[in-house]
Amino acid sequence: MAAPPALPDLATPVDIPAGDRAIAGRLWTAPGAHTIYALGHGAGAGMHHPFMIAIAAALAARGVTTLRWEMPAMTAGKRLADRPAVVRPLARAACLHAATLAPGLRLIAGGKSMGGRMTSEAHAAAPIPGLAGLAFLGFPLHPAGAPASTRGAHLAGVALPMLFVSGTRDALAEPALLDALLAALGPRATRCPIHDGDHGLEVPRRPAPDRPRTADPIATAAEAIAAWADALPAPAIP
Repeated sequence: MAAPPALPDLATPVDIPAGDRAIAGRLWTAPGAHTIYALGHGAGAGMHHPFMIAIAAALAARGVTTLRWEMPAMTAGKRLADRPAVVRPLARAACLHAATLAPGLRLIAGGKSMGGRMTSEAHAAAPIPGLAGLAFLGFPLHPAGAPASTRGAHLAGVALPMLFVSGTRDALAEPALLDALLAALGPRATRCPIHDGDHGLEVPRRPAPDRPRTADPIATAAEAIAAWADALPAPAIP
């Protein structure tokens, strides 16, 4: 995943309790926020990757506070991500902690690639209290070069609104397979296409003359997430 231009990380370090351990997090509070987003990273880069900082900054400008959380392997500097069985409960813990940090805001969750998929699998296994919706930044429907739909099968059991921000050249989400998944999910699913974008939501520097191209993928993704989240039901007031 190529990096967007570096931005200062204005988020505050946070320790997220997760059972018998704590995982690293970063809280970026948006002025006048209407939503908090528990935002997981992908398998190949941690929460300090410039993409993660850039999307958090863009969301903050649009009323969405973010709690980025990090898988322990990334915090330890390892090259390989933790196993799914390790990550799912961490995704749940991040969501629960996000709710305590912003009790008056809508709670959405998901994130980049593996982070989004693990969050959805955690919710499918046992609904996460208070979660209003799932937002995916490149849902990894299958490995590159091995088209299949099995990684999205659990979404049939997710009774929440879902937003799929997806590059139209995503090698991990073959367009016809993603179309079929979204059609099966029906009105629960909303799509935000990043035209000519890859799995990292990056578009070529030089647009191809024969296909459309999203000029600013980060801004487009952030705008879609903020507008979609703001249209979700407001959280219940205790």
